[in-house]
Amino acid sequence: MIYAAATHPVRVGNLVIGGSHPVVIQSMTNTDTLDTAATVAQCQRLFDAGCQMVRITAPGLKEARNLEDIKNQLHQKGYTGPLVADIHFLPEAALMAASIVEKIRINPGNYCDRNRGKTEFSPAEQAAERERIAERLSPLVEVCRQHGTAIRVGVNQGSLSERLVSLYGNTPRAMVESALEFIGIFEKLRFDQLVISMKSSRVQLMNQATRMLWDRMRQNGKIYPLHIGVTEAGDGEDARVISAIGIGSLLTDGIGHTIRVSLTEAPENEVPVAQSIVQAAEYLQSMPETERDGLVIRYAAQGKMLAEAKDGTVQEETNREANIVKNKEFARILTAVRWGRLMLRGQKEGFRIEGDLFSEEEKKRLIDDIFHAAGLRSHKTRFIACPSCGRTKYDIQSVLAQVKARFPNYPNLTLAVMGCIVNGPGEMADADYGYIGCGNGQVNLYRKGKLVKSHIPEDKALDELEALLSLGEGL
Repeated sequence: MIYAAATHPVRVGNLVIGGSHPVVIQSMTNTDTLDTAATVAQCQRLFDAGCQMVRITAPGLKEARNLEDIKNQLHQKGYTGPLVADIHFLPEAALMAASIVEKIRINPGNYCDRNRGKTEFSPAEQAAERERIAERLSPLVEVCRQHGTAIRVGVNQGSLSERLVSLYGNTPRAMVESALEFIGIFEKLRFDQLVISMKSSRVQLMNQATRMLWDRMRQNGKIYPLHIGVTEAGDGEDARVISAIGIGSLLTDGIGHTIRVSLTEAPENEVPVAQSIVQAAEYLQSMPETERDGLVIRYAAQGKMLAEAKDGTVQEETNREANIVKNKEFARILTAVRWGRLMLRGQKEGFRIEGDLFSEEEKKRLIDDIFHAAGLRSHKTRFIACPSCGRTKYDIQSVLAQVKARFPNYPNLTLAVMGCIVNGPGEMADADYGYIGCGNGQVNLYRKGKLVKSHIPEDKALDELEALLSLGEGL
């Protein structure tokens, strides 16, 4: 079993997160929450795939209320895994959902005070905002305490409060202070059934913020379990490498108690990737640190491992079956975790892959993707894309594939494909250009976080995006 540092335990339905319990794998539906049949069916597929906890979007009261029907139907079919309500802006929706599901997720950046364009806050204004937060959280705590509901404090770099950004900038420090502020308020309300997360689409930033929070909680004397994930990772091999580095580097060091791999694909595709990341971290934890930090990794397709002797010669070994990695997909994840972790720590600037499990082209692509994800080299366009949820009103998987095929060769450029205008603009704020659904069949285009084209018919949006790129305005 993977080692995760002991924390305060948090019960979520029939699971316990943290303490000395195994890492919990979760995912999120992308159906319309009001479509009960579709949401129930997708939850079933997720649980069948090995997902242990499923999150469902509940942006409003109607969606929050419908969680009861969804939960009841799942229980009737024998699916009793915990459900999580994803709350966006409405504390009223959180209150309703907290009486139904086992856990709710709130975002400190938008739960109480929406951003208004302010850049300066007086001490009195800062104190007043903290007081408003406490007033909003107090009734939520009472409902959660009554029903045994846990809360995730889900900080997102793209939606930090203006007050904290004014103090700390849009930085890992601001993310950490956001989480600690909410933790402090909950503790004053004598509520500690909390899971905390630091989310960003940038692996380095997420990793730095999570480690900083971990250290601060240790200093404060109480460590809450951490939810680990890279938001808007996208799809395909890129997204798997990004997620492996971001999540696996922390798990290998014993940090992280529940994980979600965010893919712009069918949600059930996330589960085997998450399982492989956990297995990779466990594999690396079982190795001596000197082997963990080597420069060469070798995989053999025929069940033999190639080992490097101390004198640098390569020897074929057949007596270390436990260490042989034969599965290509797992080997890809393991490689990303192993060297991405070291790159994020500044310990490695290069490595090579040997053996016949991967073709030479696959080896080069994997190495390039690891450097790209770790932020050390840019050889192609960086794509970020949300995994979508019930608010997405267009086929985001198809659009992302088209965007990646059409605009692959823009090194040092970030293109974002986001599902909706609720969280999209904030969460892709560091993208150079953004493609965001704004209604049925319509798209908004952004440049450097600012809206430049609105309500474009979907069939013309990529042409409009190409025109913006050709102009290169604002870059």
